Amino acid sequence: MKVSRYNYAHQLGGVEPLMAELRDMLVQGRYELTSEVKEFEAQLASYLGAPHVRGVNTGTDALVLALRALGVGPGDEVVTQANTFHATVGAITLVGATPVLVDADPDTFLVDRAQMAAAIGPRTRVLMPVHLYGKPTPMAELLALAESRGLFVVEDAAQAIGARIEGRAVSTFGHFGCFSFHPSKNLSAAGDGGAVVTRNAQLDEALRRQRELGQVGQNNHVVVGLNSKLDAIQARILSWKLPSLEAWNAHRRRAATLYRERLQDLPLRFQAPSEGETHVYHLFQVGTSRRDELLAYLRENEIDAVVRYPTPIHLQPAFARQGWKAGQFPVAERLSRELLCLPIRPDIGIDEIDFVTDCVRSFSRKNGLVP
Repeated sequence: MKVSRYNYAHQLGGVEPLMAELRDMLVQGRYELTSEVKEFEAQLASYLGAPHVRGVNTGTDALVLALRALGVGPGDEVVTQANTFHATVGAITLVGATPVLVDADPDTFLVDRAQMAAAIGPRTRVLMPVHLYGKPTPMAELLALAESRGLFVVEDAAQAIGARIEGRAVSTFGHFGCFSFHPSKNLSAAGDGGAVVTRNAQLDEALRRQRELGQVGQNNHVVVGLNSKLDAIQARILSWKLPSLEAWNAHRRRAATLYRERLQDLPLRFQAPSEGETHVYHLFQVGTSRRDELLAYLRENEIDAVVRYPTPIHLQPAFARQGWKAGQFPVAERLSRELLCLPIRPDIGIDEIDFVTDCVRSFSRKNGLVP
C-alpha cells in the first residue's frame, strides 16, 4: 500500500462547476480585488467570528503586513518561539525588528509561556505565539501579560485554521491573526495565499493600506506599502473549499485519535492535549530517538512520512547574525532531532492508518523497542 500526504482531487470534489467559473474569470480579466476576493473575506470572517479579514499574497506576507501595520520596525523586539517555521522569524527580520527567541514546552511543543514572559524587555513591542501543527496556544495568560505590559499580540495561525479555544477561533484573540493557504495547509489554495484577521477597524484599515501600496484612493499613497493581494482565482478556490473545512478537520481529529490508540503502547511521544482546545492536526507528530531510522523504514514501505524543521531556527544560516548558539534552546533542538510527521489528510482511510501503524510496530519489534 502507498500512503500519501496529499490528495487534492478529494478536496476539489465535483470540480466541473468550479472550473467553469474559473474559465469565466480568466476570460473576463477578473484577477485582483474582485468580488470573489471580497466574498471569500466575508465568508472567512463569518466562519471565524471576526469582523475584519483581508486576503493577502502569502502567509509570510500576512505576518510582515501585520507587523508593519502595527508600526514595528528597527529598534523593536518581537518575542516568539525557537521551534517554528522560517517565516515566523523571517517576517520579524524583514520589517527590521529583532527576533527574541524562547524555548518550547517539551510536552505541548508550543511556546514556553513562562520563558516568553521572562524575555520581555524595554524594546519589546510584540508577542508572537505560534499555533503549531494545528494545536492552539493557550491565549488567556499571554493576552493578560501583553495587556499588563502594553504589548501587541500577533498570532501565527498559519497551521491552525479552524482550531479553537473554548469554541473561539484562533486568530481572533490577538491584535492580528495570520493564516497561510499554501497547498500543504488544511485550507489550501491552488498555489499560495494568506489572510490577516483583526477585531479592530483602525488596525484593519492600516493593514489594508499596507496590502495595497499604501493607497487611500487611487494614486494617493499615504504610506509606503507593499503590493500583496490575494489572487482572485485563489480566492474563488478557497471559497469553494471553505464549507468543507469543518468536516475535513473533524476527519483529521479522528485519524489522530486512531494513530494515538494504535501506537500508545510503543515508546513514542505525542503532542500533549490541553483542556478546552480544538486541535486541527495540520501535522500529526510522533517523537522518537530513532527518528531517522523510522523515517527511512516508512519510506521504504511507500509511506510518505516527513520531517518538518530538522534544523531549528536558531541554527539556520539565514539568522547567523543574531548570534544564537547550539544548546541555547535545548527543547527546540531535541524536537528537531526526534519529531516525525505521519501522513494525515482529510480523506485518509482506516486501512491506510492501519498500514502505517503496522509498519511503525514492525520497525519497533525489529529494533527491540517492544517485545
